[in-house]
Order: sequence, then structure tokens, then C-alpha cells
Amino acid sequence: MTYEAEGNAGWQVRFFSIWGGQAFSLLGSGLVQFALVWWLTQATGSATVLAMATLTATLPGVFLAPFAGALVDRWDRRVVMMMADGLIALATLGLAVLYAMGAERVWIVYAVMFCRAAGGSFHWAAMQASTSLLVPEEQLSRVAGLNQTLNGVVNIIGPPAGALLLQLSSLQGILAIDVVTAFLAIAPLLVVSIPKPEARDVEGRVAGDITVVQDVREGFRYVRGWPGLFVVLLMGAGVNFLLTPAMSLMPLLVTDHFGGGALELGWLESSWGVGVVVGGLILSAWGGFERRITTSLTGLTGIGLGFVVAGVVPPSALAAAVGGFFLAGMMNPVTNGPILAVVQAWVEPGMQGRVFALVQSLTTAATPLGMLIAGPVADAFGVRIWYIVGGTTCVLMSAVGALVPAVVHLEEGCPGGRGTARGRPDSRPGEACLEGTVIEAVSVGRGQQ
Repeated sequence: MTYEAEGNAGWQVRFFSIWGGQAFSLLGSGLVQFALVWWLTQATGSATVLAMATLTATLPGVFLAPFAGALVDRWDRRVVMMMADGLIALATLGLAVLYAMGAERVWIVYAVMFCRAAGGSFHWAAMQASTSLLVPEEQLSRVAGLNQTLNGVVNIIGPPAGALLLQLSSLQGILAIDVVTAFLAIAPLLVVSIPKPEARDVEGRVAGDITVVQDVREGFRYVRGWPGLFVVLLMGAGVNFLLTPAMSLMPLLVTDHFGGGALELGWLESSWGVGVVVGGLILSAWGGFERRITTSLTGLTGIGLGFVVAGVVPPSALAAAVGGFFLAGMMNPVTNGPILAVVQAWVEPGMQGRVFALVQSLTTAATPLGMLIAGPVADAFGVRIWYIVGGTTCVLMSAVGALVPAVVHLEEGCPGGRGTARGRPDSRPGEACLEGTVIEAVSVGRGQQ
């Protein structure tokens, strides 16, 4: 059975009811993220501690996400999102109680970050897989732009609001806000229905006929069978390997290089957020080039240039660094939005949980290694090296990607052949290419990632 959002009257009401609740939840999470990172910065002043915090929050996305995606395809996605939001709220509430008791410890913060990330792995896969069931196909790129805009708004409001709340209130108060916003996200899900497609593998077997582990393997098989997507995910892993450490070390860039404090950190993070909003609005209005991958590669070049600027400017040029983060933020939705839209448009609804989970897992797989070496390297040589090397690599990777046929022909499934849109018999590029050019396509990109 195929679910066509185009035929569902009033899709805007259903989708944006859920989307609005998630907006409140993202704001609460943004406040908590800023507050916890700043607490770790003040309590330890260690790049290694900050890197380990990001590593802790990344591990569930690498190792848990594939299984989460398989379960999302089997379970009711609406219930999955409610349970994930509830788990995140419970972990945050527990941390607030411990802080009120004076039991704050670095390892406790790590544990809560891990639990929140675990819930987020289920929630992200369920939300992305539900979007194609609620939104018409021709609107997917614009909705992706709106999602990126929302993230940008959170990045704008979160840092200064977090800094202000830290001065006016306690950390427990900020954690309590996150609990409230989590319940605001759950409320619309209690009344809005989401279609539940039947989970199948590429051979047509229903989920009940195979194990979860087989489901996970089938997801890997599907992604590997789509050469363009597989190479793009390898590129994403390379980007995250370099840029995630750079973002996690931003507080030390502010304190050690620019000689600033929470206000200056708020300016840099907010400039990224403003850029994301602008880029998301541009993508929502424009929709991108005819080839979505061309839009993404253009955005990747802009991200790289922005990070290079932030890394090379002298301590007196904080404004230039703000401009660099604005450029990188603006190009972020231009890079990510079209890729998500491709997956939502081409992958069958019953397979999307697994595919989106693998997108998360594979693109973040190299992040733990990056975080493990980022702290010691930054402590020894300074944090700016990550911005310069990471930004330059993004520019080079974008240029190389434009020369790889599997990437250029991403939406054609296999180079030289084209499928059709979501929901039709030949709409799954992964299937069409299972016996095709996978090894050739990956070998083309292997030395270039």
C-alpha cells in the first residue's frame, strides 16, 4: 500500500500541529544544551572534557540508530515520538533533581547527554519518516527548508536566552523549562494521527516475517545499493569528523583566542543561527537547483569558506568570525535540506525509518574518532586548526563530489538510469542497483573522502 500525502486534505493542519510542538521542544533542548556546555566550560576549562561531552551525545546516533530505525518502521511512529520525548524529559528532570541536591558531576552530565541522545535517535528517525506521509512530495524541499529555519531560530534564541537565564535563574530552572517544552511536543501527538505503512524489505517480506537484526541488515543493503547516496553519506562522515569537533570547541575558541565570555559565545552561536534561518528561508522560497545534489554541493562550499574565515581571523576580528559563522550557518540548510528531501521523495514509507536512521548512523560514524583526537590536539596546538583544516576539506570535497558520477546522478539511482517518484513500482534506487555499480561507485569516491 502506498500513502500519498498529496491526496490528504488538510495536510498543513496535521503536519504543522506536530511541527509546532516540536518547535517548543527544540527551544527547550537548545537552552539545556547551552547551559550544560557552558557549565562544563566553567567547571573544567578543558577541551578534552568538551570533546568527550560531544562524543557521549554522538555514540547513540552511531550504534543505536540502525536498530531504532528498524523499530520505527515496525512500530507506530506517533507513539515512538511520544515515548522519545518522554524519555528525554525524564532524563532532564532527573538531572535537575541531582543539581538541586548538590550532586552535580561531570559524569552525570555525560550520562544525561547519552540518554537524551538515545531518545533523539528514535525521535529523529520517526519524525523524518513521518514527514513524507504528511507532506506532499512537491513540498518536501520547502518543508526541509522550514525545518532548517526552525533549527536556526533555536540557535539564535537559545544561546542569549541561555546566557540570560543563567544570570537570572539557576541551572535547575533551565532544566525545568526543557521538561515543560517536552510535554508541549507530546500534546499534539495525542490527537493527530499519522499513517502507519507496513514495513517491508526490498524482497517484499513484511516485518513480522523477519527479525529486527535482519531488518537492520536489509537497511544497510538498501543504502549500499544506492551508489550515490552511499558516497554522499561517506562525504557526510568526513564533514562531521572535522566540523563536529570544531563546533564543540567553540567555547574555547571564544575564551582562548578571542578572550571573550558567555556574551561573545552567544554572538557566535547566534550568528550561526541567523545564517541557518536565512538559508532555510532561501531554500523554502527557492527550492534549489533542478538537481538537488548541485544545491547541496554549493552549500558545502559555503560552509567550508565560513569555517576557514572563523579559523584564520586574528583575536581582534571577532566581527569577521561572526560573519564566517553566519555564512556557514546560511549554507547549512542549503547543504542538508535537499539530501533529506531526496530520501523522503524516493524511499518507500515503510523503509524510511531504517534509511533515515542509517543516514544518521553513517554520517556520524567518524565523529567519535574526531572527538577522541580533537581534545588532545586542541589542547596541544590550539582550537583554530580544526576550523581551518575542516573548512578547507569541505571546499575540496565539494569540488571532488561534483566529479563523481554516482553523486551527480544521485536521484537517478544508478548512473545512466532513472527511476520515478515515490510510491511507484520502480521508485527505489537502492533496489535497482543492488546487483549494479556499488563497488565501482564507492571506489571512485574512496580516495576522495
